[in-house]
Amino acid sequence: MDLSIVIPLLNEEESLPELTEWINKVVERESLNYEIIFIDDGSQDNSWEVIEKLKTKYPERIRGFRFQRNYGKSAALNVGFKATKGRVVVTMDADLQDSPEELPELYRKIVEDDYDIVSGWKKVRHDNKLTKNLPSKFFNGITRKLSKIELNDFNCGLKAYDFKVIKTIEVYGEMHRYIPVLAKQAGFNKIGEQVVTHQARKYGVSKFGMSRFINGYLDLLTILFMGKYGKRPMHFFGLLGTLVFIFSFAVLVYLFIAKLVQPEFSLTNRPSFFIMLTTLLLGAIMFLSGFLAETVVRNAPERNKYLIKDEV
Repeated sequence: MDLSIVIPLLNEEESLPELTEWINKVVERESLNYEIIFIDDGSQDNSWEVIEKLKTKYPERIRGFRFQRNYGKSAALNVGFKATKGRVVVTMDADLQDSPEELPELYRKIVEDDYDIVSGWKKVRHDNKLTKNLPSKFFNGITRKLSKIELNDFNCGLKAYDFKVIKTIEVYGEMHRYIPVLAKQAGFNKIGEQVVTHQARKYGVSKFGMSRFINGYLDLLTILFMGKYGKRPMHFFGLLGTLVFIFSFAVLVYLFIAKLVQPEFSLTNRPSFFIMLTTLLLGAIMFLSGFLAETVVRNAPERNKYLIKDEV
């Protein structure tokens, strides 16, 4: 199969038929063998009934998964990625703000230009500048600097992947914003960008609030830490704990020696004595935390388990 299109959705019953028709028209024009995988992330409207009707109309093209409850976009993508069969995998949002007309060029860049990832860049946006555009620019700038990946729009839902990428990385929590970062950490370094059209929302309302910027920053720090120490947390916590322990222990030894040399030297009246005792304990706790984290990592069960209510 040439192309898999993964579309996570939440309460998008109005846009799904139009989006499907548009995708079908564009991809058929390019003579590509394709599939559309819808992941209904616990919708409360009639989105699943619409998907079932689309499955009847396009039995060879449509596949669908319906979560028991809302797990989030990362969970939806994770399930969609596991189900894909295409040589190229494209993700896009279900709200018609991503244009299917971008699909041929995204596909070409993966197949012909040999990119691992091509990320969409909504250079001209139809969002509120104060609540979305400015925070988004700040967020993208921070991510660019910390990850050293030169993308202008990390959070764009329209992305294309070589199938090897999505079969290698693991998406969980709210890490969907940072799939390029996860891919780079896994050794996929050819990451490109394509300016794409951002269309004004036609139906419904946005499902994302301002909290995504705070969560996004914290998720980025998590990914950067996990990328370096995820498989060996003892190297971080153990080393830091050891250094803190040695420093505080050395200061305490100095204070005890001073007490032996000068009997009038009072330990209990010195704040440094109690600070070093606390620091000594902190170092021991950090070392133990590293040991426990290492044990958890090496014996962790499968992380991604989502209850799928229906499948078509």
